[in-house]
Amino acid sequence: MRLIGHSVTQPNGFKAFVPGPFPPAPLPALDSQALGLLERATVLLGRLDGITELLPDVDFFIYMYVTKEASLSSQLEGTQATMIDALKAEASLREGLPADVDDIIRYVEAMNYGLARLQNFPLSVRLIREVHEKLLSGARASGHVTPGAIRTTQNWIGGGSPSTARFVPPPPNYLAPSLSEMERFLHTEEGASRILKAGLVHAQFETLHPFADGNGRTGRLMITFYLCSQGILHRPVLYLSEYFKRHRTNYFDALHAYHEQDAILPWLKFFFTGVAEVAEQAIRVCKEITVIRDRDMSRVSAFGKAAPNGIVALRHLFKVPFVSVKSVENATGLSRSNANKLVNRLVGAGILFQSDTLADYGRTFYYRDYVQAFTEQP
Repeated sequence: MRLIGHSVTQPNGFKAFVPGPFPPAPLPALDSQALGLLERATVLLGRLDGITELLPDVDFFIYMYVTKEASLSSQLEGTQATMIDALKAEASLREGLPADVDDIIRYVEAMNYGLARLQNFPLSVRLIREVHEKLLSGARASGHVTPGAIRTTQNWIGGGSPSTARFVPPPPNYLAPSLSEMERFLHTEEGASRILKAGLVHAQFETLHPFADGNGRTGRLMITFYLCSQGILHRPVLYLSEYFKRHRTNYFDALHAYHEQDAILPWLKFFFTGVAEVAEQAIRVCKEITVIRDRDMSRVSAFGKAAPNGIVALRHLFKVPFVSVKSVENATGLSRSNANKLVNRLVGAGILFQSDTLADYGRTFYYRDYVQAFTEQP
């Protein structure tokens, strides 16, 4: 008997997946390799959570990481816009940007909404539906779907129809009981590792594919939501989309094998490896950001009478690293002339660099070292 489920021929002739009970029982025992990967992931996740508690301007760091996650998770679904595009859009520098940059903006909004909602509401199917509504309302893909609604029609993955698809998720009538099982599992207190549970829930959610669209993005959001709701992370600083995008084929193959071959243990090993790699990378970025901030605070502090406004501008750059003279004027309250002088001083100090790609906006600048800390990771 299959653990995850099995395919059943439907009245229309195609085969669709019918899920088994969740969590699957018995779960495969973790072998020594899996235990080692889980231990490494647990240690690095704890270290990341600790180091971000000490990070100056942590909210700005989180904003950049959420934007990065949003761009990479959206790119896994075919979005062409990048993190840089999203940062420009947030700075109201939209000319020439891909139209689908709004997919990234919606993702950021959905992430922030879900994290705020978790402060006084449990992670549940209702919350997931609310997040999905934020994610797809007004996005390019939402013209043929109902944001926030569990699907009432059959969907499929790959191919031009259910008959030629790589995978056909459960028919709609199976979704309500299966989602209820998944929700109960989120809140059980048995001794399973929370990281293991996060991996299982993500794979199960992608197997159910409960929405007409946006399932991959919603399922990846759930990983962070679950770890934060359980207190494993006190700040939302673990995002796996970069790992999934870097290993895109392995990611989709591992999910496919999970429901087609009961390959639960291989999926968990892949997931544990990703948690460890992403946590380790985020730790490096935390340290690099701290060095950049301390260095540039020292540079700005040497501006003499202009130092206070320089510090205001620098803090603004941590939130919006693409700026114009006008936005610096607005952030500091300086006159246009003095804002221009301050921008020139920031350029001279090696903090701001002119952006050649935004010439139509006049002189536009970006906080190069800060942006590169997030965009030039392996």
